[in-house]
Amino acid sequence: MFKYGLYDVFKDLYMNIAGEEISSNSTYKGAIWCAASASAEVFADVALCPFEMTKVRIQTSMTGTFPTGFGAALAAMRQFRIETRFPFGSLVPLWSRQIPYTMAKFFFFEKTVEQFYTHVFTNPKDTYSKLTQLGITFASGYIAGVISAVVSHPADTLVSLRGRVENKGKSTQQLARELGFVRLMTKGLGTRVLMFGTLTGFQWWIYDSFKTATGMGTTGGK
Repeated sequence: MFKYGLYDVFKDLYMNIAGEEISSNSTYKGAIWCAASASAEVFADVALCPFEMTKVRIQTSMTGTFPTGFGAALAAMRQFRIETRFPFGSLVPLWSRQIPYTMAKFFFFEKTVEQFYTHVFTNPKDTYSKLTQLGITFASGYIAGVISAVVSHPADTLVSLRGRVENKGKSTQQLARELGFVRLMTKGLGTRVLMFGTLTGFQWWIYDSFKTATGMGTTGGK
């Protein structure tokens, strides 16, 4: 919710700066969506980074070498912060993974919603029930999630590899060469697409449900 709220804040800010004529132009509208989503992700990742580093360390450590409880693992990361580079050692790799993913997710969500209301649900938005509007939101989110999962998959794979004990000291470029281009692009992609499509659809559905409940309405449409 935090990131989605930030996105709307930045989107409104950039649209006001650009002015109505530019922000309504289809070319510049996409640039505003991308800039707003990237800005929101930068701030969200600062808060996320310590927890993401801890999660990756738990997942990639050999059994018995690192705490498995999240609280204990977080304390261990803090205690050995020189070795683990806690709390912001993985911030730049996290940005490299999350910013392209989020830009794709928000851009394609907005674009898909726009296409639905332009070519499929062509009546004024208010003539459709809230259930229908939220269904459009979920479908658009699912499609956006699938696309963004493909976009971010290579960087996400490299972030996970960097967290493994056996890869300590290896550069990102070295890890990419060892894995190979095809495996970097496709290893685990099927599961990721299914998971991210469903997750993104529900995230947008929850956020638009909240907006609807507070009188702001769903995303897109006229």
